[in-house]
Amino acid sequence: MLAIFIATYVAVFAAEIVGDKLLYTTGVLATRYRTTPIVIGVTIAFMLKMGAAVALGQAIAHLPRWIVALVTAASFCGVAWTVWRKPVTRTDSPEEKKSTPTAALVAFAAVFFSEWGDVGQITAATMAARFASPVAVWLGAVSAMLSKGALAASVGAGVRRWIQNHLSPKVIRIAGVALLLVLGVLSVLEALFETHG
Repeated sequence: MLAIFIATYVAVFAAEIVGDKLLYTTGVLATRYRTTPIVIGVTIAFMLKMGAAVALGQAIAHLPRWIVALVTAASFCGVAWTVWRKPVTRTDSPEEKKSTPTAALVAFAAVFFSEWGDVGQITAATMAARFASPVAVWLGAVSAMLSKGALAASVGAGVRRWIQNHLSPKVIRIAGVALLLVLGVLSVLEALFETHG
């Protein structure tokens, strides 16, 4: 079981870490919100998405691309709208603590409602089809995704501190929304034009 866990962890982490838009999305969210609620939100989303991947196996890979594109577009637009609506004034710690549930919900939505059938899920589905230990595959896949999310949130938190010291809140909001929309468009285009070999 440990070997299946490690094999799944390595396979999913390697598949997800290179060029994955959710890595950048999590980093962008961490520039706007505290790290802890981001990690909580993405953890729940990763657990559910990898559970679906393990349960459904290869079926996720065969979802109609337009459904994936539509859900992804709605997700990124929703997150961009949430970031846009956030006040443009700098906040103190009490306000950041008050926004913890909102930050966790935004992070959950950004991950859960986008990029279904991506390379990480397909890798987890393949591992589940190959090995007779779905729990070990699920734990390995979720652990890999959490490693990716924690890495992105940590980097994003460091970037957040630098940005807050050097840029105005209005510029931060505009840049964050613009980047989320660009990532959304790229995800939709990828979902619509990706071919599975």
